[in-house]
Parts: sequence; C-alpha cells; structure tokens
Amino acid sequence: MSLTDRHSAADDALGAGSGASLPSAARHRLHPAWWVAVVTFLTIIGAAGFRSTPGVLMTPLHDEFGWPMGVIGGAVSVNLVLFGLAAPFSAALMERLGIQRVVAVALVLVSVGSLLPVWMSQSWQLVLCWGIVVGMGTGAMSMGLVATVAGRWFVERRGLVTGVLTAAGATGQLVFLPFLAWLAGQHGWRSAAVATSVAALAVVPLVVWKLHDHPSDLGITSYGAPAGTSVTRPPRPTGHPARLAVDTLRHAARTRVFWLLAGSFAVCGASTNGLVGTHFIPAAHDHGMPTTTAAGLLALVGVFDVVGTIFSGWLTDRVDPRVLLAAYYTLRGASLFLLPSLFSDSMHVNMLAFVLFYGLDWVATVPPTIALCRSAYGERAPIVFGWVFASHQLGAAAAALGAGLVRDHLGAYTLAWYVAGTLCLAAAGMCVAITTARLSDASPRRTDSGAEAAPAAQ
Repeated sequence: MSLTDRHSAADDALGAGSGASLPSAARHRLHPAWWVAVVTFLTIIGAAGFRSTPGVLMTPLHDEFGWPMGVIGGAVSVNLVLFGLAAPFSAALMERLGIQRVVAVALVLVSVGSLLPVWMSQSWQLVLCWGIVVGMGTGAMSMGLVATVAGRWFVERRGLVTGVLTAAGATGQLVFLPFLAWLAGQHGWRSAAVATSVAALAVVPLVVWKLHDHPSDLGITSYGAPAGTSVTRPPRPTGHPARLAVDTLRHAARTRVFWLLAGSFAVCGASTNGLVGTHFIPAAHDHGMPTTTAAGLLALVGVFDVVGTIFSGWLTDRVDPRVLLAAYYTLRGASLFLLPSLFSDSMHVNMLAFVLFYGLDWVATVPPTIALCRSAYGERAPIVFGWVFASHQLGAAAAALGAGLVRDHLGAYTLAWYVAGTLCLAAAGMCVAITTARLSDASPRRTDSGAEAAPAAQ
C-alpha cells in the first residue's frame, strides 16, 4: 500500500467510529466546521501579533536600554522554547478540557505578557514577559491547535484546511508588522506593545462564541465524514494531561520516524522564526536600510507565505509529503546562501525576488509534516506533532540566540545565514530518509484492553 493510500486510510479511520448513524450535517447550509476554522484562523492571527513584535522592537529596546542584541535575542529564545514545549501539553489539555477553555486562557496570557513590558526597566523583566508568559500563551495556539482542529473537524479537505490555518500566522504578520513598525517609529515601542495586547484580548469573545470543542457537541459529524459515522465523541482521556503528553512522547521517541521529523522541523524553525523572523530587520538595518522598509519586506514574506502554505496544503492531499519536504528544504537552503549578497541600503529587485521565494516556502513545511505525523501515529498525531513542533521552536530559539551572538562578536550576520543554509540541506536528507515501511511500523498498536502499546523501536 502506498503512503498516500495509508494517509487516506488513516484519515478515514480518524473520522470513523462505532454506533448508529445520526442525522448528517449536510442539512446545514454551512457546516459548522467552517465556522470553527474561521475562528481558529482569527485566533492565530491575534496571537501572531506578538510573533511580529520582537523583530520590530529589538532595535528600539537596544537603543533605549543599551541591552546587547544577544540579551534581547535571549528573551526571544526563551519565548520560542516555551512556545514549542507548551504545544504538546496544550494539545493534551485540549483533549482533556476542550479547545475553547485552553485557547481563551492562552489569549489572556498573551495579552498580559505583551502589556507588562511597558513598565519594565530590567532585562529579566523582558525575559519574564516576552519569554515565559507570552511563550506559554502562544504555545497553546501553535501548530498543535491547527492539527487538533483539522483532525477533529475535517475528514475531507483536511490538508487544505491545515494549510489555511497554518497561513494564519503569516497573515497576522502581514497585518501587524508594518503597523507595529509605524507605531514604534511614530509613537515609541510601548504603543506597539499595547496594540499587540489589545489585539490578542479582542479575539477572546469570538472564541467563547464559536470555537466549539467537538462536532458531537452540536450533534453532527466532521465535515466529509463517511455515511454511517457515529456522532458520539470518543471518550475523553481520564489521566492527567501532562501524563498523556509525556507517554505519547515516550512511545513516539522509540521510532526513527519521530526523530527524522523532529530533526528536520528543528531546522525549519531555525531558518524561519529564529533567524529570518527575528534578525532580518536588524541585519537589513546594519546595511543602512530603514527599519520600516525592512519591516515591509518581512511583511511581504507573510503575503507570499499565505499563498505558499495554502498551495502546500492542497499539494499535500495529492503528492507524497516526503517529496514536498525534501524540495522545500533544498530550495530554502539555496536561498539562504544567496541572502548575504542581497542586503543593501535600499530595496531592489533581487531582494524582492528573495522575499517572494522565501515567503512561498516559509511554513509550507507544516501541512506535509502534519500529514506524516497523522500517517504514522493516527489519533495521537496532534500530540506527537506538538512534540515535533517543540523541536521546531528549540531550533528557532537556538538560531535567535546564536545569530545574536554572531552579530555581537563578528559584527555581521553573514555566518548565521550560511550555517542555516547548510542545515536546510541536511533537513532535506532527513526527509528523504523517512521510508514507507518505517511509517507503517510507527503507528501505535492497541492492546486487548484498548490501551496504546509502544510502537516498535526503529
């Protein structure tokens, strides 16, 4: 059986259940799953306001407080680490407590953590607010939320929905980045922090209103579920969410597939959020480019990322995800090798070409990576992907800190771009190494009692 066939079979199994069929959601003019997807999209956009903030505010914070870029990058690194580590635990919390509660609390944390730095005077306060509070909040609304919503509410169009929801982060960057750069330039960086706080808090009423936890709450099946699918929701896990998250990691970590996915996705984080997302604006500023111009270029990355990620989701429903990932990482690495020669004091055609290409490839890796997790790990895929995403953020954190240190000690970012390009080529090799046989062996087995058995070690 081909990988695509197994992917489809696993997807169908997730939507299937036992029991009598109840009235189909087809009688609804618009399936409620689409409303859930819309609110999830807006939620991720609200949280993405903070994702745009560090790149815009690094230079103003450096100028006002005199903190080295390495110190400010360290605060971003803490955020990125917690952003990733919170993902599997938040996915387990969503299984136990529901999506709505987890997301509403997370948005409040982002709002508070974005507002408090307005009154800070010491660098540790930046680490506390940007790093810990906002890191935990945004982690609950990361790609684990995308995997949970897409897997729970959709059987048909799952890859496409995954791409659209993933693109929400880029859309948030597009919406907020130029505005935050303008606010910081005209009214000071504190006004940008307040705007970010308000944006996150404004989404909470939408979450309470429309972000339903499961199709069975409305007496319907998932969008595109086969005829005869039960409306009854599978039992909620009864154990502690942290135990569920850790046990899932323990089982997945016994498979080679997990480590190949985690390793390649760590490179994805290092080459996007950690390096380009955090240091592109300061690097362009080093070459004499105005901050607002550099922010506009980074926002364009978000524009093209929307197109690239949605198209990647569409391709994931049709093309072997491993082939897509190998191509994405190879092309990304090549573009990073070229980037140091493209910086100048003004915007030009070659830099615009880089922005267009890098934007199309920015998070196009997410839909095929989620698809591979689903093929390999079935119903535990959202939590497994949460751990894979944690590796993404560890890679991003290392790049955010490492690139800042390179800049402080060498006076330029050039070495950081070359290292990231090399890592991308290595990630392409990891994706090629994920074989069909290993994917089938990685799927958790069930014991007679219904408990998950550990996958065979690879």
